[in-house]
Amino acid sequence: MKKGDLSINIIIVAAIALIILVILSVLIFGTGGDIRKSTACEGIGGNCYGVDSCSENNDDVNTYIRHPTARCSIEGDICCVRQ
Repeated sequence: MKKGDLSINIIIVAAIALIILVILSVLIFGTGGDIRKSTACEGIGGNCYGVDSCSENNDDVNTYIRHPTARCSIEGDICCVRQ
């Protein structure tokens, strides 16, 4: 093998590595754009309420519970999600 020659095996391995890199970057960077929005209450499908308990928002169809980690944009509000 000369100095400038590339074997077909090296080309195939490099192509597979490039495909894996593209897939990983799409999975990591294409999931949301703004990480703060995806971890916010609205980003996970919840609603922010300025009450002490999510059970005050329950109705005949939906039961709401407090989400332990999601944040609301207004301090003091709590994030309630459907159970």
